[in-house]
Amino acid sequence: MDDRERVGLAGARSAVARAARALSERGLSPGTSGNVSARVAEGMVVTPSALPYAGMAEGDLVTLSLDGRVLEGERKPATEWPLHAAVYRARADVEAIVHAHATFCTTLATLRREIPPFHYMVAVAGGDSIRCAPYAPFGSPELAAHAVAALEGRRACLLANHGMVALGATPEEALDLAAEVEVLAELYWRALQVGEPVLLTAEEMADVLERFAAYR
Repeated sequence: MDDRERVGLAGARSAVARAARALSERGLSPGTSGNVSARVAEGMVVTPSALPYAGMAEGDLVTLSLDGRVLEGERKPATEWPLHAAVYRARADVEAIVHAHATFCTTLATLRREIPPFHYMVAVAGGDSIRCAPYAPFGSPELAAHAVAALEGRRACLLANHGMVALGATPEEALDLAAEVEVLAELYWRALQVGEPVLLTAEEMADVLERFAAYR
């Protein structure tokens, strides 16, 4: 590993650790649920399994190749490492991933409901809806494949009976997107308590996506 790669790895580890602590602090994932990763030259840096983030040190993080070989770290990697690895293999544009069990996202996921275009900010996830991937057991190749499909052309998705996933250029960006999606999930859930919200049309959402592209 050359000096530039070492600097890159150190920066990724620091960013993943900060985002993981914030995941808990911002109430997006209770207990030891959820996980965070960042792409590095060797593969990815990911949070460990079954360790509360408040007490986690950078040395607890695990560096894996994208086929799951542990390259650095003494702890077991997050159980959802196959999902992270599958997304990195499928999406060259993704540099960081947050998986969370956020309350309202998970509520909708247990209903197996996507988040439709009830609000223009749904476009923040890259399309005219936030899809809900079919159910598969946690940590399984099937779940990873379902997530990759649900994320096609998107930056976030729900996972049926499980939680949500958000993508970004950095762990902080992925975390911020996860928080935005959780707000949308809460708004949609609240609207459903009154009735079915009026959805924006395909044309209206296409206009929003164009405006978002120009805004960014």
